[in-house]
Amino acid sequence: MNNPRAGIMLMVAATFVFAVQDGISRHLASEYNVLMVVMIRYWFFALFVMIIASRGAGGLRAAAHTKQPLLQIGRAVLLAAEICVAILALTYLGLVETLAIFICYPLMVAALSGPVLGEQVGWRRWAAIAVGFVGVLIILQPGIGVFDVVAILPLISAIMFAMYALLTRYAARLDSTATSFFWTGTVGSVFMTCVGIWFWEPMISSDWVWMAALCVTGAFGHWLLIKCYETAEASAVQPFAYFHLVFGAMIGVTVFGEMIALNVSIGAAIVVGAGLFTFWRERQQT
Repeated sequence: MNNPRAGIMLMVAATFVFAVQDGISRHLASEYNVLMVVMIRYWFFALFVMIIASRGAGGLRAAAHTKQPLLQIGRAVLLAAEICVAILALTYLGLVETLAIFICYPLMVAALSGPVLGEQVGWRRWAAIAVGFVGVLIILQPGIGVFDVVAILPLISAIMFAMYALLTRYAARLDSTATSFFWTGTVGSVFMTCVGIWFWEPMISSDWVWMAALCVTGAFGHWLLIKCYETAEASAVQPFAYFHLVFGAMIGVTVFGEMIALNVSIGAAIVVGAGLFTFWRERQQT
């Protein structure tokens, strides 16, 4: 099945849901420990992936079967840790600045695909990667005044997510998408429970509503992505993932009263432009 128009609509819808999720995460993490918030989110995520797996061919046993358990465990733990770092960044920096830096992760995937996956990266894509990181530097503004150390949190998050994406692509050589999805949810839930249970805090009833919304948006966003990649080729829909920044900025400005600084606007535009070029080059070579 290849329906680019439907795939693009699903990708845009997924980015909107993930932006809403980011806004809810920012609210909850400003009131409660990040590890506890991510732990509860993962409980629902694990339940969601187990339901999806049980409905597939072969059920849970087939979804859990892998020839590379250490790789699957490593990528699942890496994603859980990345989510914690990302939510910390949202709490300290807000949605606009965090997402403006985080969206450089496709460039990192392109840069690391050579040494990690052995893929060929030509000089044009290397040039786009370099230009993209100039955009990141414009956003961070190192050397101007007192550099805020927390500003590198979204950059660390982007690096971690890029590594997760590469490990997922590497795992796909032997395991199905359903298997990787199953291990991501279940192992991540176990890991976050071991870490987060020690930071449990009482939550007021209204915030339990927000927590439920966080869990639902997380599961719904992943479902939309799954349907998106089932409907259209990744190269056709991936550029529209940048709508995550657009929707996140809208929520940051309207809900949290954030300001979009000129350097953030310029830097984000450079990063997005470089990222779109790398997608275009990848599509030209396939």
